[in-house]
Amino acid sequence: MSGPTLADIARAAEVSTATVSHALNGTGRLTDSTRRRVREVATTLGYGSQRTPRTANTLGVAVTTYGGSAWNFLEVPYFARLLTVATATAHAHGYALTILPATCGAETPWHTLTVDGMLILDSPTDDPVLRALRARDIPLVFDGRPVDPRPGDVWVDNDHTATTREVLAHLAASGARRIALQAGYGDEHYTQVVTRTYEQWSHEHGRTPLLLTFDPHDTSGHSFDTAFTARTCDAVYTVYDPGGRQVLAAAARHGLRIPEDLRLVCVSEDPAYAETDPPVSTVTLNPSTIAETAVTALVSSLSPTAPPPLPGALTVPAVLHPRLSSHRRTPPDSM
Repeated sequence: MSGPTLADIARAAEVSTATVSHALNGTGRLTDSTRRRVREVATTLGYGSQRTPRTANTLGVAVTTYGGSAWNFLEVPYFARLLTVATATAHAHGYALTILPATCGAETPWHTLTVDGMLILDSPTDDPVLRALRARDIPLVFDGRPVDPRPGDVWVDNDHTATTREVLAHLAASGARRIALQAGYGDEHYTQVVTRTYEQWSHEHGRTPLLLTFDPHDTSGHSFDTAFTARTCDAVYTVYDPGGRQVLAAAARHGLRIPEDLRLVCVSEDPAYAETDPPVSTVTLNPSTIAETAVTALVSSLSPTAPPPLPGALTVPAVLHPRLSSHRRTPPDSM
């Protein structure tokens, strides 16, 4: 078998063929980091040998929505559950699964990573990791619709428009008139479509949207202080797992009773929300089903005999679990 060409290396390293030539020959005016990266890519692709190295049935997983940030996504119940099932599903198909740390940016690891295919979770706008993987023609399946999908892309996702409308209708039926949305932290499709649907629903029902930006470090929920002090909302829909605890902390600080003064629904896979006081209504995105569906689709795309997955969305239903935090309590004198 013939080895990779300079054009193959250039495409994988996202540089010109001239840059590849200079890097490999020690000529030209290149930074040390560029020269080193090109040489590493060339080595990984097997440049100079008689064959291109193959992987040993290995899949990769990357959470790129906050690419390069030092955060442990394994502490988030959604990702923890998804990755557990993804690993089991990969093993069942005879593949190892490599989980890449969030701190990996768009540099060398993505250009030299040796995998058969990649599962990308929550790819944001202009994702440099996705760009690098596409340049190497590595087969991809997405958890969450990519912001700018290409023809042939396959992704597994929930119907976030339908789910958002279901939650808002549930809160309105419970008596809420001023529903706030806590979102806006990430730049992935999930956040974008939930926010857009919330704004559309508010307009349709003649309500003024109140958007609150989620801060993962705001454990005391101070982002709610202004709204809770002015009583500008009587319900909160928070779309990130820690948001529910932030609302509970802020409500307690402001003397707001849940659900009498404030109703709450949180997107979370954390079973502890069923044990809080009061129990918190949650939306499950069913990450276990998403993981099994996505990994199976990725394996099918790699198989020479299995039918490839159809391009587009594979939809997994989300489920609202109503609990006391989003129900109107019956006044004692009406019983």
